[in-house]
Amino acid sequence: MSSLFSIQVKKFIQMIPRGRVTTYGLLARSAGNRRAARQVVRILHACSSREDLPWHRVVNRGGRIALPRFRGYELQKSLLEAEGIVFLDDERIDFGHYLWMPPDD
Repeated sequence: MSSLFSIQVKKFIQMIPRGRVTTYGLLARSAGNRRAARQVVRILHACSSREDLPWHRVVNRGGRIALPRFRGYELQKSLLEAEGIVFLDDERIDFGHYLWMPPDD
């Protein structure tokens, strides 16, 4: 059984538009627990493939991919680039251009 928090997080992840990103923390805050960014990570890990969540559109608060190199980093970066997201020289995503803010429920 999913908690209300998990249900909200998954709903917001489904809403992230193609070519945009959001952060674990923003998802947690919008789902009702601003201190639960790590729980968002767990939800993504457990549910992304089963529920077809666009997991690749969620990055850390610094605008960087959180996955380590050779353990998902390259896949996530290629999926984001395929959606038109351009990375800065320091591997960050420009939030001024690509950040999507989930609604506050």
